[in-house]
Amino acid sequence: MRSVFSRSVAVVCLAAALGAGAVGCGSSTPVARPAVTPASAAPPAAAASATPLPRSEPVRVAIPAAGVDTGPLLKLGLNADGTVQVPPVPQADRIGWYTRSVTPGETGPSVLIGHYDTVDGPAVLRDIAKVRVGDRITVTRADGTKAVFAVRAIQEVAKDDFPTRRVYGDTARPELRLITCGGDIVGGHRPDNVIVYADLVR
Repeated sequence: MRSVFSRSVAVVCLAAALGAGAVGCGSSTPVARPAVTPASAAPPAAAASATPLPRSEPVRVAIPAAGVDTGPLLKLGLNADGTVQVPPVPQADRIGWYTRSVTPGETGPSVLIGHYDTVDGPAVLRDIAKVRVGDRITVTRADGTKAVFAVRAIQEVAKDDFPTRRVYGDTARPELRLITCGGDIVGGHRPDNVIVYADLVR
């Protein structure tokens, strides 16, 4: 896969890509805690036999457990300071694909990012706490195919301890990372990231 390491990737969801001062995850919305599971949990057996897909950019994401069915996806890159972009606040109802990661279904980790909330209120991943291990995430791709992933683990970590290599590092099979914010607001920001790890099953 292409290199996806960058400086300060732990600040995903810290600020919106609109520019300085635009808060990415922070409102008075109470946070429902996700059902956290060890990120090192064994993948579903079906994941080992899922055939990797050729490159095709994602256009839509459905997460039935969280009530999400959204598209088209935003394309996210890096900010000038090397941090990962997040969806702009006015588009908080959409999920973004980090374009320096592989496309969903290719071998390696594909990274999707969405807001839990913003200064304007609840956002696309406001019900992330309803997601459980085994739930499906379906990504529709530009070539018309669908990459279906099964959730393997859910992790909540402080942004200062973001597991960069675990999230962005190379993998031997097609995997998905879904990242949003978590934790109670401190100083106008949510201090944690919620990371959903999923494996391609078909």
